[in-house]
Amino acid sequence: MPEPVPKPASLSVRALMERFNPPVSVRSFGTVFIDTTEFMSITYGDVIFVGGRHYLVLGDERERRFGMEDPKFWVKRCVEMESGQYRILKLEFQETFDQHIGPLTITCHRSAAKEARILRLVAGDKRFMQGQTHRDERGNLVRVLERVAGRRLDLNVEDLHVDHRTYFHEIYPGILERYIEACRAIHFLHQNGESHGDIRRDHLYVDHKTGDYCWIDFDYGYDATENPFGLDLFGLGNILAFITGMGVHTTQDSALAHPDAPNIIEADCALFFRHRIINLKKLFPYVPEELNRVLMHYSSASEVYYETVPELLADLEPCIPLLRRA
Repeated sequence: MPEPVPKPASLSVRALMERFNPPVSVRSFGTVFIDTTEFMSITYGDVIFVGGRHYLVLGDERERRFGMEDPKFWVKRCVEMESGQYRILKLEFQETFDQHIGPLTITCHRSAAKEARILRLVAGDKRFMQGQTHRDERGNLVRVLERVAGRRLDLNVEDLHVDHRTYFHEIYPGILERYIEACRAIHFLHQNGESHGDIRRDHLYVDHKTGDYCWIDFDYGYDATENPFGLDLFGLGNILAFITGMGVHTTQDSALAHPDAPNIIEADCALFFRHRIINLKKLFPYVPEELNRVLMHYSSASEVYYETVPELLADLEPCIPLLRRA
């Protein structure tokens, strides 16, 4: 009798390397995992078998913020051995924690199921990262993500070697137009009862070829009794201030960087981050009043805040022609 054909997951990593000949090599052969519950044990040289495909693990993803790198042990950089395509696998990691935003403390939770829902919702919509979700042998939700062919928006802005005036008149209008489309993408989520949950400038990528913007990371949720989309709106405001100012401007550095600027007071600063200047017209007098008025909705002095994306865009979209005429 012929020998039974081994199930794909039963092959060793060495045998899988010989069978599929992926476009990378590893220095050591690990273990084939069909259960990703103990994701801390899955490391370089291992293979994850899920959804009928083998994923060779090259390492853990790292979050780069404030000049530091934090490993994300539940997020693996991989190569799909069958196709040779690079993929990111997010393994199920449930946690609840308090997020401190200025004076507020908000209870947040990480949900693989939420991200899986959004991935299904935005399938084919290039304004969002793309991927599919599979269950491993233990029922854990594994999100298999395509790598975004681009770079973080904030890094693109920070690497521009021009003065702010040149940036604002020549580059910023195009950035603002794409930002507005990114806001419409978030409104699409809200219309379908979903929030992004973690809107930050490092979660918005710029496509290398098209220049279009793409949102990543949808697994955060938070408890909000009043407006379930409120934190998304404030996240959009933070990004708007960043791209308008060509970076973050604080009370600590304003006196040195802008010695001729009027005195900065508390009312000129952001609601949640009291050291960040939101009244950018004081630093850059050529910022149109209409645009600065949008920014001031996010200041500590504001009594009216945006509650929906259409409210924000109703004030922001008319600013584009003003910038084009400037």
